[in-house]
Amino acid sequence: MKIRKAIFPVGGLGTRFLPATKAMPKEMLPIVDKPLIQYAVDEAMAAGIEELIFVTGRNKTAIEDHFDHSFELETTLAQKGKDQALEIVKDMVKLPGTVSYVRQQEPIGLGHAVWCARNFVNDEPVAVLLADDLILGVPALKEMIDAYQGGNMVAVMEVDKEESASYGMISPGSDTGMLVEVNGLVEKPAPEKSPSNLAVVGRYILEPAVFAALETAETGAGGEIQLTDALATRIGHAPFYGLKFSGARFDCGSKLGFLQASLAFARQHPELKDKVNAWLESEIVR
Repeated sequence: MKIRKAIFPVGGLGTRFLPATKAMPKEMLPIVDKPLIQYAVDEAMAAGIEELIFVTGRNKTAIEDHFDHSFELETTLAQKGKDQALEIVKDMVKLPGTVSYVRQQEPIGLGHAVWCARNFVNDEPVAVLLADDLILGVPALKEMIDAYQGGNMVAVMEVDKEESASYGMISPGSDTGMLVEVNGLVEKPAPEKSPSNLAVVGRYILEPAVFAALETAETGAGGEIQLTDALATRIGHAPFYGLKFSGARFDCGSKLGFLQASLAFARQHPELKDKVNAWLESEIVR
């Protein structure tokens, strides 16, 4: 079945970026000249997604405004003949009826956020993208959809086992190089208890049955409702694979990852790359 819909959980508080995120959603923090959430939406659209479902929270209206018309801005740009800027602004607006918003009343886990979107999904597989995980290169979701043959799928990457307590970690089965069978899944295990060094990052394809598992509202690591726990209950009942995506992933939920992403994307930006690379070279020499 074609994957037409994508869920964007954007209801988190962004406490690691305070005070910047006190009044601004962390998903609106810019990497060069685009906010994180727009990179995620662009990735989804490049993968053929037709409907966007945002799970928001309080103080997240800036996200809704970003993907809507700004008539004063558009009129001003048109009057001043700034056609290129006007085209950029208009490109952010999606077709009526293709963008939906639902509020997560309290941030009690990724699984809960995804469950809040259940009535928009119906009986079909759905993608989930976390804007914090920014991927440079081939869109990871497109790679996943191209390889998807039913069941559940997660994007995976190798990490040091010492970092396992920050990720969902898989127990791998058969491995074809890019696709690896998922035989087990545990959320944020201690390094000595991690089943492998393959970690789940913020790209998922979920079968409808996952929402029934989330319905139980069982809490897991951190006292939150974890998406990985619901996915683990489907092992043995439906195909479940991890995809080793080809792009470079940046954890923009951390300050270091955010800064690394800013530099990496600036070094590929057509207007900035030459000056940024020259500046970096001069700093290294210094």
